Amino acid sequence: MNRLFRPGWPGHLIALLAGALTTLALAPYGIWPLALLSIALFYRGLGELTPRQAAWRGWCYGFGLFASGTSWVYVSIHDYGAASPPLAAFLTLGFVAGLGLFFALAAWLWAVWLRRRQAPLGDALAFAALWTAQEAFRGWFLTGFPWLYAGYSQLDGPLAGLAPLGGVWLLSFSLALSAALLANLPRLYRRKQALAAAVVLLFAPWLIGAALKGHAWTQPAGQPLSVAALQGNVGQNMKWDPAQLNAQLALYRDMSFSTRPTDLLVWPETAVPVLKEQAIGYLGVMDRFASDRNSALITGVPIRQANERGEPRYYNGVSVLGQGSGDYLKQKLVPFGEYVPLQEVLRGLIAFFDLPMSDFARGSAEQPLLEAKGYRIATYICYEVVYPEFAAGLAAQSELLLTVSNDTWFGTSIGPLQHLQMAQMRALEAGRWMIRATNNGMTVLIDPFGRISEQLPQFEQGILYGEVQPMQQLTPYLRWRSWPLIATGTLLLGWALVRRRKDQLQHNP
Repeated sequence: MNRLFRPGWPGHLIALLAGALTTLALAPYGIWPLALLSIALFYRGLGELTPRQAAWRGWCYGFGLFASGTSWVYVSIHDYGAASPPLAAFLTLGFVAGLGLFFALAAWLWAVWLRRRQAPLGDALAFAALWTAQEAFRGWFLTGFPWLYAGYSQLDGPLAGLAPLGGVWLLSFSLALSAALLANLPRLYRRKQALAAAVVLLFAPWLIGAALKGHAWTQPAGQPLSVAALQGNVGQNMKWDPAQLNAQLALYRDMSFSTRPTDLLVWPETAVPVLKEQAIGYLGVMDRFASDRNSALITGVPIRQANERGEPRYYNGVSVLGQGSGDYLKQKLVPFGEYVPLQEVLRGLIAFFDLPMSDFARGSAEQPLLEAKGYRIATYICYEVVYPEFAAGLAAQSELLLTVSNDTWFGTSIGPLQHLQMAQMRALEAGRWMIRATNNGMTVLIDPFGRISEQLPQFEQGILYGEVQPMQQLTPYLRWRSWPLIATGTLLLGWALVRRRKDQLQHNP
């Protein structure tokens, strides 16, 4: 076994396959123990490698993770970005290879500054802190890509009860700690005190998580609200076609007219595929319809507003009609899909850099929440729901969560199901009901424990009916966010750094 993890291609291949295992632990497969095995193999594979060797092994792990878990990027670039198969494959490989650098950096830092093979218990704690820091950094750097976090594997696993305490990163920390401790058990066997502490640290997260699973951290606020969420199933090739505009507007109008009366009527992201100011007459009709029914109609619609310098800018937005008020402007934009980095250079090179509606601006961080039927609604447009801290900041001000999306870009890949799993985690972290309305699936209602209560099939036109309960009070995660985990991780990494330095001085006086 030790030979397999030595420097060289066998160890790199194991790392690549270990990374791919995490994808099987996440939606739609849900084999959550594989996340534990994946991290344990990665940790074990770093062994006594030099920093350069460790960086290569970390990159192989990251490449395996993202090549298997974000293969839907090819679908978006080829099927909807009009790129040829070779170009789409090249861009996808470049994307995956770039993301692998996050794990290369973490592995290099581990080999240079933190690894202490003579202290297996401290080694495991430091590794768990570094793993969590890598995930957090990946969700922030260059606007972030917070996808494929190990903690999402625990949505239906034993650790799920920890999510309202510390969010998905606490789940990732617990997985990484458990994996490293399991890998280190042979080295701990003859150290009785360290072994006893390791056993406590190994079992405590799982026992606490299982005990808290299903615990209600929040309480109902008022009466339940009835919901009708529309899934139009409009093809992406039709979405921004001017010739199809009237047909799309008529589709959502007629579907709404056919619904039974509900408190909330929800349309997906950009269900109105034209600027709000250009659809005033249409939206006026829907506003009167919702008001006559004593309902609030919430829809995605592009919005043009002047920025602080008085310049007109375009925003991906959500508006409330009828018994409610407010506009929400999307803050977390998708690169290339909603804006083009270095657009002065890239625009016009290939069709992928000129996608429709790829010139959106970022909405202000100081926006009031939407209000509907007397309740505050934390709204996330598509990609925004995958940012844990961002989502928590809005959720803490709300009684209800809403995410609208257009996952048509993913095609029939696993992307929409991964996206749904992350939305479920946000509901669990916040202890709040979530309405998820999408163009072609998955349109669902999610309860405060992250469970789906109602859903529509993918790739079908339909109306989802159900009830959601506004909630009050804050989970510990909404109250304290990740600060306790950040403080703990910082102390662990600092302690490991100091101890590593002392070990080096003792061996090289």
